Amino acid sequence: MTVIEQSNATRNVGLKLGILAAGLFVVGTNAFVIAGVLPAIAASLHTTTAAVGYSITWYSIVVAVGSPAVSTLLARMPRATLMALGLALIAVGTFLAAAAAGIGLFTAGRIVAAIGGAALVPTATAAAPTLVAPERRGRALAATGLGFSLASAVGAPFGTFLADLGGWRLALSVIGALAAVIAVAVAVETRGLPLGRAVPFAARFSVLAHPGILLALLTTLLMVVAFNVVYIFSSDIVAPATGGNESALAALLLVYGAFGIVGNWLGGRLTDGIGGRLTALVALALEAVAFVALIALRGGFAATAVLFALWGVGAYAAIVPVQSRLAAIDPERAGISLSWYSTGMYVGIALAPVLGAATLSAGVPVTLLAAAAAALLGLIAFEAAHRR
Repeated sequence: MTVIEQSNATRNVGLKLGILAAGLFVVGTNAFVIAGVLPAIAASLHTTTAAVGYSITWYSIVVAVGSPAVSTLLARMPRATLMALGLALIAVGTFLAAAAAGIGLFTAGRIVAAIGGAALVPTATAAAPTLVAPERRGRALAATGLGFSLASAVGAPFGTFLADLGGWRLALSVIGALAAVIAVAVAVETRGLPLGRAVPFAARFSVLAHPGILLALLTTLLMVVAFNVVYIFSSDIVAPATGGNESALAALLLVYGAFGIVGNWLGGRLTDGIGGRLTALVALALEAVAFVALIALRGGFAATAVLFALWGVGAYAAIVPVQSRLAAIDPERAGISLSWYSTGMYVGIALAPVLGAATLSAGVPVTLLAAAAAALLGLIAFEAAHRR
């Protein structure tokens, strides 16, 4: 291969990874933005914020259950087609929710979008490592995972800004339009991705018999719970530092998201450089330390901002080594393992509000200790996975 051909091939891989990241950005923004506009949606649909909040739970459950099901039933469908179909469903479901006059149609739209997410997320995550050599797998996963990082750092705040500007329906409509555009890009630019080996539905559960995979999935669930317990209830947790000012809270979350991007990049580089084991253990420990330190320092804005930065680095640096571990244990069935990663992630999202609400009634320090405990338990599970 000539230098020019190699350069063109590298650019082609970069374009594919960028498009996959853009798809995950849409999925993440679609999920995160709802939490920021719950009161506005509830008022518009003449219902309660709790009722709208249940749509987040349904969204998470459908993606959790649907990811392995879609990966099984549509295993022989070309990956570009499956991902484009997933993005098209996200667009349709989001437009449906944006046009809803009642909570029933709104929830139905969210479920349609969730089915699209179940088709897209595990497929895109499994496709990324196949585009590069094995020694660059961590960086490929990090490049694709950057979409989720940007969703929390940029997508959700921008969606909230659009909702303030023109209402929550405008915010959802823009997300739906973006999903439609990226669906076309995926269909055109990611053709020819290798298919995973077709596996019967019953056999798909056989990967769970591998202790290393099961423990890595437990790590996934625990680290997602740790992140979401703090993220969802961040307004209560940092109230002493922000005084209830929404702009101050937005600034802290922007710091978290920006350093999450740094953590995502570090996670990929360090996983390829020093190995996933040490990367994951340091990242999860850093997150737990940040949560414990917040108990004492959350009254000061500057100190809270520093701890949010450390939290962002730790939370996102831990993602890549866990995904890489799942892909490496059984490379031929990496798509299956990574579809279960989506399941573990969304089960964690569904559990976090329950744990957060239960602990918050006992005080913010208890909530932060619960989040730190979840991160440390995830660390223990990952180390056990390595030993197995």
